[in-house]
Order: sequence, then structure tokens, then C-alpha cells
Amino acid sequence: MGTTVLAALLVVFALLVPNRIERIEFASFLRIPAEGVLLAGLLLALPPRPRRITSVVAGAFLGLITILKFVDMGFYQVLARPFDLVLDWILIEHATDFLRETFGRTGQVLAVIGVLVLFVAVLVLTTLAVVRLTNLMVRHRPVATRTTLVLGTAWITCMTLGVQLGTVPIATKGNAEFIGNRVEQIRAGLEDARVFEKQAAVDAFAKTPPDRLLTGLRGKDVLFTFIESYGRVAIDDPAMAEQTDAVLTEGTGRLEAAGFASRSGWLQSPVTGAGSWLAHSTFLSGLWIKNQQRYRSLTTSDRMTLTKYFGRTGAWRTVGIVPGVRRAWPEGTFFGLDHIYDSEHLGYHGPYFSWTPVPDQFSMEAFQRLEHGRKDREPIMAEIILASSHNPWSPLARMIDWEDLGDGSVFHRIKKEGTDPAEVWKDPEKVRAEYRKAIEYSIRSLTEWMERYGDEDTVLVFLGDHQPVPTVTAGDTGKDVPISIVAKDEKVLDRVAGWGWTEGLKPAKDAPRWGMDKFRDRFMTAYGPRP
Repeated sequence: MGTTVLAALLVVFALLVPNRIERIEFASFLRIPAEGVLLAGLLLALPPRPRRITSVVAGAFLGLITILKFVDMGFYQVLARPFDLVLDWILIEHATDFLRETFGRTGQVLAVIGVLVLFVAVLVLTTLAVVRLTNLMVRHRPVATRTTLVLGTAWITCMTLGVQLGTVPIATKGNAEFIGNRVEQIRAGLEDARVFEKQAAVDAFAKTPPDRLLTGLRGKDVLFTFIESYGRVAIDDPAMAEQTDAVLTEGTGRLEAAGFASRSGWLQSPVTGAGSWLAHSTFLSGLWIKNQQRYRSLTTSDRMTLTKYFGRTGAWRTVGIVPGVRRAWPEGTFFGLDHIYDSEHLGYHGPYFSWTPVPDQFSMEAFQRLEHGRKDREPIMAEIILASSHNPWSPLARMIDWEDLGDGSVFHRIKKEGTDPAEVWKDPEKVRAEYRKAIEYSIRSLTEWMERYGDEDTVLVFLGDHQPVPTVTAGDTGKDVPISIVAKDEKVLDRVAGWGWTEGLKPAKDAPRWGMDKFRDRFMTAYGPRP
């Protein structure tokens, strides 16, 4: 009897569990699932051999659906969207890499083993549970038949009348809708490749002669800098707004005192929570790179990116500062950079800060030492990716005197003073607080570097790549990120006066908001030859 009750509870759980953690509540498991009623009726009507086969197949299929719901829960918690059955398999590898880099090799192995055990257990147990309940129904066919009819009638009545328990409808066909959405998702994923191919074939600057590209920036050092997870929530959320506003106001004031002016607006990222490489490639390519399939198509094509166009002119040395890269990065050649400095080539001998291999302040100082501070050099265009604000934001580096950075060994002591990620992630409010501090650190690293090393020929464009994970955004599904342009030469900012951006490093709530894919062409138009 106990085993049968557990089997029934497991099947009910599998049929009724939502695919999002925030939707799990007691009322969710008091609903009548249409799929369960129909399956019971079918099993009662079938002869013995087809019934056995159907019960095994149905149990296994129910297990697979349950596993997919669990995977969706994880994706919603990190990316604020469901798992894509066509395009997201590559992200599983990224997830295991993240586990290794955050919790070590042992943590990674234990987590993978745990997931595999859970996968097999769910699949086997749901199959056995459905078979057991099928045999029970057959042994008590009259009672099972009446119960199925009563539940079917109740489902129809509740669906017709819209009966709810609180906000939860009693009658549900959630699994049918879940499967239908997945079928549509697969169809759209397969169709997306053809759509993207057409979009990628259009490039307004493909035939522009090199001597007519980016003429408004000749002689300038241009820095495109991404701050990991710097999203609108850091500026708009009441729990963070005051502190972030203070940092942006302070940065604006210090830059103005040093002779710099700045303008800020909003971009809409193609992703949220994670997927930085999709946002970076969207910004640089002028194409909406919303999934891994598009990213692969882009990086194996001859599409011209913003970085490639700078290189095509012959007027800039193009470099990349990418401290988050710790292994071979074959896609790096696609972006047309003359030289790439990854985490192994910045001269850093300090500790990792959780996922982050190199603190932002050190990355900026390394850029100064390796490229910007060199004498008798040509103008530089740099793509810089600052990683200190990457999830999980614990422990954090902090600003120190630039003269004390040395080879980074000083950060061993600073890391010991930091927080424990295992403790921080027990409390969402602590996570949000550490996220805010990480963003503040990244902004200070940039603005102090600009104040310290920038000159008349330095142009800084910095932006967030995507919003942070839902734990931080607290239900906000927006994908907006701030973007700012900083320069000392008034003519640089005059070129974008028509954009309507806000003065300073903090964009106004109603400042213009563009898709991130629109920036490349608008930037190249603004800094192209004047009519």
C-alpha cells in the first residue's frame, strides 16, 4: 500500500509540477490534469499487451517531461527563459565549466554525477509508477472506470466555469500546452537559421572604401568596454539606486574635473542572466545574436564587425583585453583583433575571485602597461571585457592605490577579506548587495583609469552586456543595459548630439533605447564622413 501511494504521488507530481520555481505552490498540486484523465481512460480501454507497452512508454515520456521541467527551472533562474531543445545543448558544457571554475573539479564532478543520477532515477521511477498504477486500475476496473468518469466530468465542468483555487485553475491541460510550446520552439529554431542567413547578407558599409570609414575618430584611441552583468536593475532598483547613483555621480564629477564629458543611453540586449558572448557579438556585428546557432553561423562567416572595420582602415592597431578567456578561443580571430590578451597574458599573479580570473582594476592597468602606455605607438582600438561583475559576485576585489597593484599578489590578502559565496547565495538580499558592489567596483575601475590615463585622444565607450540573473532582477524581465560615451574632445560628442543621450554617466529613465544590434551602424554613421 505504501509503495502504491508513493507511486500515485510521484505520477501526480510529474503531471502537475510547473516548469518554474516561483509557480510551485500547494494549490498547483490540487488541479485535475486532462492528460492524466485521458491516459487513465486509454489504459483501461486497451487489451493487455498494448496496455503494458503503452504504460511503459507513457511512464518514460512522463519522466522525460518532468526532467525537461527541472531543466527549465534552472534556465529560468539563470537566463529567464526555458531550455531550447534545438539550440541550448552547448550551454550544458558552459554550465559544467562554470561549476569547475567556481567550485573546483570535485564540485563539478559531484554536481554532474548528481544530475545524472537524478535523470536516471526520475526516468525509471516514473515508468515503474505508471506501470504499477495501471496494474492497480485493471485489478479494480469498475472503481477505476467510475473514478475516471467522475474526474473527466469534473475537469469539463471546472474548465467550462473557470473554477479556480485562489489564482490557480482547477482544470489544467498544462502538459499538452507545454509539449505544444516545445514543438513550436523546435520549428522556430529550425526556421531561424534561414531567417538569419538573409539578415546577415545585408551590410550597409560592406562597399564603403577604407578611407571613408570612421573618419571622425582618426587619431583617437577608442575603447569598447563591456561590464559584465551591468544591467538597468543596478540603476533603477530602489534597493540599489542610491548607491549606484552615488558612484555614477562621483564618476561623472571626477571625469568632468579631468576635462572629460560623457553621454549615456540604453541598449536592449538579446539575452538576460548570462550569454555574454551573444551580447558582445550582437553589439559588434550589428546582427541580433540571440542564440548559439546564430553565434556559430556568425563566427564562421565573413561578416564585418565594428572591430574589423577599425582594422580595415589601417589607421588603428586593434587589441582585445579578455581576462575571462582561459583556454583556446578560436572565435577570437573572427573579430579581427591584431592581438588578444587573455587571462594568461596580463601579468597577473594574484588569486581568482570565484569565476573572475583577473580583477578589473588590474585588467585596466595591464592594458595601460601593455598597450596604451607605450611610446611612439599608433592609435589603438581596444575591446575590453571586464569580468569582476560576473556571477557569483563573491568574493569581490576592491579598489586599491594604482601604484600598489604590482603583479596582483596584493589581491591574495583582499580575497581573504571577502565573503563566502556559499553563505551569500543562501540569502537573495545578500546576493543583490554583492552584485551592486561588483558593479560599483567595475565602474570605479574604468572611471579612475580614464581620469588617470585618458587624454585628448581617448574615447571610451562602455556598456553592460546583459541584465543579471533573476535572483537579482527580482522578477524584472527587461533586457535594458546602460551605455556611455566619454571623451575630452568636444567634437567627438558633437557627432552624437542628435542621439538625445543624457549628459553624464547615468542615463535618464526616458533616454533613447535601441536594440543592441542597431549600435554598430549608428556609430559608424555618426563617425563617418560629414556630408
